[in-house]
Amino acid sequence: MSEWKQRCESEWSLQGAPMPGSLDWKSVFDARPLGRNLLKNPSPHGLSKDTPPPEPDLPEFPTRGPPRFQPDGDFSDWTTSLEVLPYDMSGIPEGAVVCELPQCSWFTMEQVVDLKSEGLWDELLDEFQPEILIQDWYEESQLHASIYQLQVKLLGADKSTVISEHSVNPSEDLSNYSHNWKEVSHVFSGYGPGVRYVHFQHRLKSQFMMEFYTTLFTGSSVMVRPTKTSS
Repeated sequence: MSEWKQRCESEWSLQGAPMPGSLDWKSVFDARPLGRNLLKNPSPHGLSKDTPPPEPDLPEFPTRGPPRFQPDGDFSDWTTSLEVLPYDMSGIPEGAVVCELPQCSWFTMEQVVDLKSEGLWDELLDEFQPEILIQDWYEESQLHASIYQLQVKLLGADKSTVISEHSVNPSEDLSNYSHNWKEVSHVFSGYGPGVRYVHFQHRLKSQFMMEFYTTLFTGSSVMVRPTKTSS
């Protein structure tokens, strides 16, 4: 066994995993595909889950600014899209005069992780099937009962065949005020052969009424863990 192959096996506890001699093990070691976050730019707002989310800036005398739906942040490496939602007229009596209504929007961010480009290899993914850990943190913004959605898909080599997927659409408790980070996580295991890509997508809700308020996130993560799944 080559020195670099041995170092990979020792570094990530890959005893029993398929490790073909044809691979460039120094390149695999340098890529360090196991045990690190494979998403790029995981915290576009520059925030950390270890620090409470910032309190919203509430002006003493609100003045209506131009309508705005795009949150601030450096969203490089993310593919983003915006969906402005229609006004919610439910609960308003017929004939009532309404001067101002909040308008909400979904801001969607997604990335596709190429597992082989990150340094993983076919035999490991197909036979050993290491765990794929998904993690995300979103702000309790109190804007609405539904402020966050997550969808993660494990895709085949054609980038379209869905081998496994997981979705989260939590409902917020607005009866008591709370303003912290909320963790969302999931572990894919025993997902079967053929996984080559991970499609990570989450949506966060914003609201505009006189001022703009959004739901922040931080610490998005896709990590492959060198753990042998049980069969």
